[in-house]
Amino acid sequence: MGIVNIDDELHDQLRRASKVSLRSINAQAAYWIKIGMLCETNPTLSFAEIIGRELDAAGVSAQSMAAAEA
Repeated sequence: MGIVNIDDELHDQLRRASKVSLRSINAQAAYWIKIGMLCETNPTLSFAEIIGRELDAAGVSAQSMAAAEA
């Protein structure tokens, strides 16, 4: 594990976003990095498609969530 230097404004944005998404600052940074990498390596896919693929790969589907709520 290493240290990443980021500017103060980006760190502030990470802190704010982490509160909204209920993640630690490090987890929020890791999430943004992963999504950014996926977006760059799959430029023809939308954000929603990328998230959908990640959820599918993790075995999560809206259908299974709807069944759990019933």
